[in-house]
Amino acid sequence: MSKAVKQKDAVPAIRLQNITKRFGSVVANDNVSLSVQHGQILSILGENGSGKTTLMNMIAGIYYPDHGQIFVDGKEVVIRSPKDAFQYGIGMIHQHFKLVDVFSATENIVLGLDEKEGFSLKRSAKRIMQISLQYGFDLDPDKKIYEMSVSEKQTVEILKVLYRGADILILDEPTAVLTPQETEKLFAVLRRMRDSGKAIIIITHKLHEVLSLSDQVAVLCKGRYIGTVNTAETNESELTEMMVGKKVSLNIARSEPKDPVDRLVVEGITCRNREGAEMLHDVSFTARSGEILGIAGIAGSGQRELLEAIAGLQHVDGRILYHNPKTGQTDDLRDKTPLQIRELGVRLSFVPEDRLGMGLVGNMDIVDNIMLRSYRKGKGMFLERKNPKSLAEKIIHDLEVVTPSANTPVRRLSGGNVQKVLVGREIAASPTVLMAAYPVRGLDINASFTIYNLLNQQKENGVAVIFVGEDLDVLLELCDRIMVISSGKIAGTVDARTATKEEIGLMMTKNSADHDRAQEGGAEHAAETA
Repeated sequence: MSKAVKQKDAVPAIRLQNITKRFGSVVANDNVSLSVQHGQILSILGENGSGKTTLMNMIAGIYYPDHGQIFVDGKEVVIRSPKDAFQYGIGMIHQHFKLVDVFSATENIVLGLDEKEGFSLKRSAKRIMQISLQYGFDLDPDKKIYEMSVSEKQTVEILKVLYRGADILILDEPTAVLTPQETEKLFAVLRRMRDSGKAIIIITHKLHEVLSLSDQVAVLCKGRYIGTVNTAETNESELTEMMVGKKVSLNIARSEPKDPVDRLVVEGITCRNREGAEMLHDVSFTARSGEILGIAGIAGSGQRELLEAIAGLQHVDGRILYHNPKTGQTDDLRDKTPLQIRELGVRLSFVPEDRLGMGLVGNMDIVDNIMLRSYRKGKGMFLERKNPKSLAEKIIHDLEVVTPSANTPVRRLSGGNVQKVLVGREIAASPTVLMAAYPVRGLDINASFTIYNLLNQQKENGVAVIFVGEDLDVLLELCDRIMVISSGKIAGTVDARTATKEEIGLMMTKNSADHDRAQEGGAEHAAETA
């Protein structure tokens, strides 16, 4: 480590003192004081609504604190904008990338910069390559964003802040959509950045990643700072107890499938987008009652299109056969509308990836969003509000939704609490097939385990559960079988009780030639286990 880095070690890279931030009557951060050193990785943990992202947004200049002080390298600073943050060497990499798809990596990295030496893409690309070599990034500066994988896009975002001279980096859920192999590559880069003297702050919900990567962990609870512990001196149970104020079991109780029966049989479906490009190609699988079928894959591999096709939201070629447990009949759901599917007696509960875009109406309150499932039950010109209100209050109580009342517009809730309302409403519909896409995305550990238990209850009630997840540890603990989808094709299906993360990670990144071989193997495996 250089002498300059050693001198900086004497004072924290960032120190927050008594930071308070309010949004109306809601106190997001209440007198929070914490610090991170140069050459250190600090993880920020906390339940949904505990103020993690709000706190980091104040360091990054997106919000301004109502009270308190921010110190950078021992000097008090005022950060009123992201531009101010960059002047103090602070850069934030957000969970949702802010890139221009038709631009190259270099164009995105230099976008908005006033280059003192004059604008030169060639010179900028050379400097980007130097930074990449220094930290171990693998990136083509001339590659267009729309041609990149998720991990490449994230690399562009990180290089964007490094190019601007950031010494303090904040990453919000950096591994949410990465494979295990991509996650390990990212961690190796972050460790090299730490060893070069960078101060790194990470917001994540994955405790095993916190324990393997960070040097210290700072815990927030309901907007208040609980404490900072050395990672080497703590464990998952202790951290969870600090976060929620009570002991939480971290084991997902997976029961054996009981009398599994084929409930949904998908045969050779192919789906194209508006431009005619194939999003799904010859996909076949079976979902059984009393079983949780996990779907794993890199973001954008066709998971969303697959569930939307089953829910009647996408036109597909092929067959989607539903075996009705009440009538004993088999119906082809292909090309039927969602309403027609429901009128058949098929209850497909779909927790979409975009919860406010597709799942809920932001300006409507919780009761009205519950009524979206039951408005046809009203008599005449009047809607039945009593039962939806009771259900809304039950969901709020059971899932511990943080809200002033059931009449609060859902857009005023934190992302995690919006997700709880959506999941609660869908499960309350008593489905025979429950499709859940990323149902715990943005949820803290306590709330996530509540959802896992609800899915297990549905399984034990004889529901066929299809669970699309991004955390492979959870998929391996929760599911009975895991189907891996890659570039719109099935790469194979494995037994979740015996498969490994590495095995699934490799299947997620297979090329097209491998897909065909894996699909044949998956079919043979399915035939053997049927």
